[in-house]
Amino acid sequence: MAKKKSNQAWRSWLLIASISLLFFSMYRMNPNRPKVKELTQVEFYRALEQGKIVEPVVRHLNRDEGETFLTGEIETDTLDKEGAPVKENYRVSLIPGENENLMADLLEARIKVNIREHSSAISPFVMQLLFFFGFLFLFYWFFYRKVGGGGGGGPFGFGKSKAKVLNGKEEKLKTSFADVAGIDEAKEEVQEIVEFLKKPDVFQKLGGRIPKGVLLVGPPGTGKTLLAKAIAGEAQVPFFAISGSDFEEMFVGVGASRMRDMFAEAKKSAPCIVFIDEIDSIGQKRTGAGAIGGSHAYEQTLNTMLVEMDGFDANEGVIVIAATNRPDTLDSALLRPGRFDRQVVVELPSLKGREDILKLHGEKIKFAEDADLSRVARGTPGFSGADLANLLNEAALLAVRKQLEAVDMKTLEEARDKVLWGRERKSAGYSRKDRETTAWHEAGHALLQVLLPDSDPLHKVTIIPRGRALGATMSLPEKDVLNRTRKHFLAEMRICCGGRIAEEIFTGDISTGAAQDIRQATEIAREMICRYGMSERFGFQAFQEASQFTGETLPPAFSEETSKAIDEEVKRMIDEAYAEARRMISDNRDRLERLAAALLEKETMDGKDVEEMLLGPKNPEPAEPERTETEKAAAEPAAGEETETGKE
Repeated sequence: MAKKKSNQAWRSWLLIASISLLFFSMYRMNPNRPKVKELTQVEFYRALEQGKIVEPVVRHLNRDEGETFLTGEIETDTLDKEGAPVKENYRVSLIPGENENLMADLLEARIKVNIREHSSAISPFVMQLLFFFGFLFLFYWFFYRKVGGGGGGGPFGFGKSKAKVLNGKEEKLKTSFADVAGIDEAKEEVQEIVEFLKKPDVFQKLGGRIPKGVLLVGPPGTGKTLLAKAIAGEAQVPFFAISGSDFEEMFVGVGASRMRDMFAEAKKSAPCIVFIDEIDSIGQKRTGAGAIGGSHAYEQTLNTMLVEMDGFDANEGVIVIAATNRPDTLDSALLRPGRFDRQVVVELPSLKGREDILKLHGEKIKFAEDADLSRVARGTPGFSGADLANLLNEAALLAVRKQLEAVDMKTLEEARDKVLWGRERKSAGYSRKDRETTAWHEAGHALLQVLLPDSDPLHKVTIIPRGRALGATMSLPEKDVLNRTRKHFLAEMRICCGGRIAEEIFTGDISTGAAQDIRQATEIAREMICRYGMSERFGFQAFQEASQFTGETLPPAFSEETSKAIDEEVKRMIDEAYAEARRMISDNRDRLERLAAALLEKETMDGKDVEEMLLGPKNPEPAEPERTETEKAAAEPAAGEETETGKE
């Protein structure tokens, strides 16, 4: 480390010296100093006759360049603030052998002439040589710092690999499977890779072939990179980490060169793991445009990767692990057997997985006695591992701002709501009328959320501005949801309509607060028709196609008549949901008024409190009456007697 720092210091001082020498050379090689007027002899004599030449005049003799010239000051026609002529430096070259009369004319004009010899301390050849070397060093420094980028190779090393190499035995790579939680199935699937890296001879004796490449597929934040580091940490092998975007630069062909260099270095360090994050940036499906206008740069990199993965045997000990959240965009040649022939799905954690992740990240956080991580896990469906880690961090920061000694349950729930729906803006001032309108609006949503059995349970309702919204009605599923039904979507559409209907009934007007509700209801209806086949009019057919290359939705591949019919069906479904929501709100008007009044008073209400106020407390299940000894004896079979179940 000390040697590396000394080399950096040496380069820095050399750079400073080169830049200083370069500027010095440029200054010395430039005879025309700033603000010096070059005069011809005719102009000089004319100024001399007009009396504009100011004493003293200095005669310079430059022997190295064989040049003689006069310098001094001359009065110009421009006047300063005081009305005096502005003086300017001048320079007039003298031709050797033809200036005898000039000296006599100067003496006659009584102008003093000082003769001074001026010669450069360094010859012109040496100055040009120093200028050349200074420019060459700057060129070298630019390519080393900007293009080489620390990837090694100096000024011509921009084709070298930029992969970060971590040794499995170093402190930087102490990650193990114990540090990975919530993705137990994925960990089990990559266990054999660790066993192969530890004991490759066992697999070779039995004739087994370990996969050359493993593709980790899953949403962002689920732990794909962490899982790859854990594999290298468990196997105690070198770990080459690089992002797909690191292969491309401004020069064509650099990505392919870096890919070849990375695999060459990996073979030298085998057994090892090469991890490529965000591989979709270089592994996209090839469109065939290269046959017409030349191949794209990423296609050259992809072709090189395909060749390199075929170039080494499965038993060489180099395993390529890649991660992506867009597997549908990858080229089919990359996914065939012999390359990335195994795909490990890293899904969002389940309820138990979220609880394990919270416990893992919460080891360094001090919790209060009422903090229940299992309850937090139940209230965070759809959260990734990164989201859960962010939630705990937000809770810790909130506890510090509140000056708490430990993170309590209230702070955890506040952090969860902040991550989900944004931070409360209690300081946002809005009028009493806006506050009442928001209360009616959110009460309409909450009432339908409670009354409709196919919707998610109500979590919280508030009229305090949160994020961009003036109020919010929050719902959370009781458990992980893997499938949605038609009744659920219809209930969600009615809930979206509830806010606007409540505003219209009780205020006699409508506001812009339903903009998000309108968009959401329209999207639900269109998805039901075009994607899920939940429309009675169109039935079991879809009207959206996935792009072959990008996975994005293409323009509708159907006629204008069908598009018009889809719009009509969307309107019909929304109108029916709106009418049903209006009927339910009208039938429960007294409940809505009580809820709106409670929101104006409390501002925020828990979902359980809203249910008890609207529906009353839930009746507990009747306890079984205690039986007498005689009844117990009659219910028990006699000794040796078989029950009906036993006879069967």
